[in-house]
Parts: sequence; structure tokens; C-alpha cells
Amino acid sequence: MNNFQINKIAVMGLGYIGLPTATLFANQGIPVLGVDINKTIVDTVNQGKIHIVEPDLDRMVEAVIRAGRLRATTECEPADVFIIAVPTPFKGDHKPDLSYIESAATMLAPKLVKGNLVILESTSPVGTSEQLARWLSQDRSDLSFPLSSDDPDINICYCPERVIPGKVLHELTMNDRILGGMTPRCAQKAKQVYELFVKGECLTTDAKTAELAKLTENSYRDVNIAFANEMSLVCDRLGVDIWELIRLANHHPRVNILQPGAGVGGHCIAVDPWFIVDSAKNITPLIQAARQVNNFKPQYILKQIEKLLMQHPHSIVACLGLSYKPDIDDLRESPAIKIVNALSKQTAIKELLVVEPHVTALPASLKGKIELTDGRSAIERANIIVVLVPHTAFNQIDQTTLKDKLLINPTPLWR
Repeated sequence: MNNFQINKIAVMGLGYIGLPTATLFANQGIPVLGVDINKTIVDTVNQGKIHIVEPDLDRMVEAVIRAGRLRATTECEPADVFIIAVPTPFKGDHKPDLSYIESAATMLAPKLVKGNLVILESTSPVGTSEQLARWLSQDRSDLSFPLSSDDPDINICYCPERVIPGKVLHELTMNDRILGGMTPRCAQKAKQVYELFVKGECLTTDAKTAELAKLTENSYRDVNIAFANEMSLVCDRLGVDIWELIRLANHHPRVNILQPGAGVGGHCIAVDPWFIVDSAKNITPLIQAARQVNNFKPQYILKQIEKLLMQHPHSIVACLGLSYKPDIDDLRESPAIKIVNALSKQTAIKELLVVEPHVTALPASLKGKIELTDGRSAIERANIIVVLVPHTAFNQIDQTTLKDKLLINPTPLWR
């Protein structure tokens, strides 16, 4: 297949994945248009600044903005490649919410011309690429799409990311990439696009397999974390040190137990398993059980805190960490948020303090109920300390200041 011209790329959504992706393409000299409906985000990016915490991203965004290779806007424009990187949350009944993808499709459809490539990066249920093709074809009946042609006017490919916050730029570049084309030609076109900056292997397959692969990866991790969390409950019941248990068990050459914590959060592991369950509810008991275990862990920690409060009413409680994992500012689906929110309703608490070094303001759901403060002040004032996220910054806390405190710590911090 002959190479197709890539003179401009439009990235729909400038969040935790979209902005780094747009920046990496721009860093290769490709003109990139970043599209986001949030004008504050657009203005921030156009100033060469970023609205998220991600190492080295601020420096790279500043460079490509200054060079004129990245421009942000609230309106879509014509391009050769359109990359959709918008949220895919679930609704209250754990049903996938594809409204953001549909909105992106509606926005870009008028700009399509024959030969364009539309890439969906958003984590999605199986069949979403086909649904995207249907939405686009409804708006552009003058063009053919992969649903009705093996050689369509518009190519569509599903290309999920597999990165960890804090290392996004490195992992977007170095990790292997799955490219699921609705036709083999679609996949090959996407391969040409990602090989502009991806140094890992670009693996082509069909769209449905790629969609399920992403969900499988995160469900696998969720199941393994659930085992660690469940064993932490068993250890509490039996009076065994979970960290010593894991250290010893992992000396087995074929055992690698993960670390338990306050639960599972974030935009992937806490969400993606439900997309599989929604497609195959009657045959996924293991995946559903893992979700139940991990969702139960914050409730278990709350019970531990409530037990202490019964013995020590009118306490000052300090919670360390709000994000869903260490050393990031991302609060999405964070079990720590759920725990702190529940504690804010406890009448037995005199004051509720929170330490989160990666944010400058509390989320709206917590404002007015708690006080955001620094670690030293929180530990000086509180008599109950609850570690919810093992941020690296917390290693700087002098552990001798904890000597007379009541401590609940379900994390590996200070072990």
C-alpha cells in the first residue's frame, strides 16, 4: 500500500491522553490541531501551558506551541487524520456512556473528505468502532465507510493506549501499540501514523479484537489486585502481616502477588471490566467478583476508621492522599475520594484534614466539608492518621511524629 500524505492531524480531546498524543505528533514536525470543548483548556494550551500534572509534558507543549506545530481550538477543522481521545465513563447502572464519542463524531463529520483516517483511542466496549462508523455515515451519506465497503472512502481504526500516569510520554513512545482496523487497509494506514513517533512494535489486527484486548488487559490487572486486596482482609482477620506474607510468597518462582491498597480507581481499571460485563454478564463471574472485592475495600477501611471513632469520639482525622494512585493529580474514580466524602458526614469527627500534595484545590464534592493542608500540619493536629495513597512525598514525613497517633495504613508506605 502506498503511503498516504499526513499533512495535518486533529486530536479530539486534550485530556490526560489527548494532549500528550497531540504533543508527540507535533514534536515530529506534523502540524497538529488540538480540539477541546473546554475553552479554559484551549486557552491554557495555546499559552504553552498544561492543565494536568505529567512530567516533561509542560516543556514539550511549550516548545511545540512556540514552534507553531500545535494549536488548540474549540472547533474542528479539516485534517488528514482525526484522533478521538475523549472520556468513556459508565452510567449509574455500569452501562457504557458513549455520548462523548458521539459528540466528537458529530463535530468532525462535516470536515471529512475521501481518504481521511479516523482513529478511536478512547477505551470502549466491543463494537464501538462499528458504532462510530454508523454515526459518521448518518451525517455523511455522500461517503462510504468500512461497514459497507472493503475499500471505503473513510478509514476507521481502533488504537488504544496502554500507559501509566507519570510516565505517559515515555510509554506512549516506547510501548507496543495495538492497531485494530475495520479493514486491513485501515490498520495499515494507522500504522503509518503511529510509526511517526512510536518506537515499540505496532501490531495490526481487527477492530473488535483490539477493543477487547484493551478491556482484557485492565480486567486482568483488576482481578490480580482483587486477590491482593482480599488477602489483606484475610490477614487482618487472622492477625498476619500482609506485607510479610506477600514478600515471602513472591519468592515462589511463579508467584507475583501485587500490593493491596485502599481500593482501585482511575479511568481504566475501575471502569473497563464493566464494559466486558455489559457485553457478557452471564459468563463473567470472576470479573464481576473482582470488581466487588475492590469496591468493598474502601468500605472496609471506613469500618476500621469508624471503630476507632467509637473509641475516640470527637477526634481530628487526617487523611493522606486523594488521587487514585501515587504521585499524580488524577482523582477520577478514586477510592480515597469516596472514603473522605463518607468521613465528612461523620458527626464523631471534630475536624477532617486532607493532605494531597498534587492538587491546589479540593474537588467540588468535598469543598466546605474538609480542610486541605500540608502533611506536617495535619500530623501535628490530628490524633487519627489514615494513609490512603502512598505518595513519594509522604516518605519525607518524620515517622517519629506518628508515635502517639492512631494509624490506619492499608498501603505499602513506611513498610
